[in-house]
Amino acid sequence: MVRLILLILLLFILYYILSNFLANILRPRKRMNQGSGAEELVQDPYCQTYIPKRSAVKKKIAGSTRYFCNQECLKNYLKRDKEEG
Repeated sequence: MVRLILLILLLFILYYILSNFLANILRPRKRMNQGSGAEELVQDPYCQTYIPKRSAVKKKIAGSTRYFCNQECLKNYLKRDKEEG
């Protein structure tokens, strides 16, 4: 009876090890540089700072898209543009 329990336990451990090993081999590996690539930076036309494009505030002005670091810079840019124009 003890041998049967030990054999079942041994088979279970062997199954666990082999299933994890095969899963690691068959599972597609993620690239090391995926997600760590350089992100495109854009310049805020009001305060001249560079910000990541995906986190910038976008506004289409005079047919072209402008990127701002925050709503305050956008508001100040529109105010200045209105005063100049």
